[in-house]
Amino acid sequence: MALVFFQASAAAPVVEPPAEIAPGMFLFRFPPMPGRGPDGNTIIFNAPDGLIVVDTGRHKMVTDAILAFARERKRPIVAIVNTHWHLDHVSGNGRLKAEYPQARVYTTTAIDRALAPGGFLARNLDAVNKQPASTDEVRRDEVSIFVTTMAKRDDLRPDVPLTTSAPMRLAGKPLDVHVTDKAVSDADVWLFDKASRVAVIADLVTVPVPYFESACPDRWKATLDEVWATPFETAIPGHGAPMTRAQFDAYRRSFGEFVSCARSDKTAAACGTAWADGIGGALLGDDPARKRAVASGIEYYVGYLRSNGGKAPDCLAQ
Repeated sequence: MALVFFQASAAAPVVEPPAEIAPGMFLFRFPPMPGRGPDGNTIIFNAPDGLIVVDTGRHKMVTDAILAFARERKRPIVAIVNTHWHLDHVSGNGRLKAEYPQARVYTTTAIDRALAPGGFLARNLDAVNKQPASTDEVRRDEVSIFVTTMAKRDDLRPDVPLTTSAPMRLAGKPLDVHVTDKAVSDADVWLFDKASRVAVIADLVTVPVPYFESACPDRWKATLDEVWATPFETAIPGHGAPMTRAQFDAYRRSFGEFVSCARSDKTAAACGTAWADGIGGALLGDDPARKRAVASGIEYYVGYLRSNGGKAPDCLAQ
């Protein structure tokens, strides 16, 4: 996402050490911070020829953790895979490349459309430049991160453009690389590691609610079905904990039902409740208060999708 601000707990963030979810595959999860945008999950593969970093986060704590991991293991970062151009997944590219200039960025060319005049990121930058400086220190810092990232936008562009789905060998490691035709954004990347049966699916799933700001919901739903057809045992979402097949299926089914509800004449509250109930047992637990909060959180997207013909304004075609 570009400039999404939300409130989290007032406690200082505690960055947990990476979890080894399969041999040579490490998951970094980063806590939300008060008033700041989120950071997406990061995956690092310890590959034969070096480290593969999948998504680089927004804040310095993310790149600090990635660089510490590389230094402790005395292994170079040789490949950066960006699953999509949302800034909570790509803002750390420049800092990693500054320390490891040989690292190659693998991603789609969708970033060029987001940066072009009138594109999603270009519009946000124009809006920021027209606003007076905030009196809130945290917000000023968040805006500064965004502006700095835009000033080094070439670090977001691919060294190796990913245009079609195909098996690839990155840093000596075989991976199935999948490229979508419109989903969360107009081109997203997800990975399947046959050796571990782990699918790294990024923002195709975000727990507890999907983000529709740049979405093509119909193709997104179709992509979730494509992931489901893959023989994964564990799926790593863009935000949230690793998922079992059953948990992913609950999300997949609820996603389709929510999109249909948003295009119906049902109330936003009804659609929100249906979403929370659909994923609840698998992903939210039995806490009624949490379910109500999640239902309320997704209601916004009902009006958002309805006001844009059932999709995001930046989705040029389903």
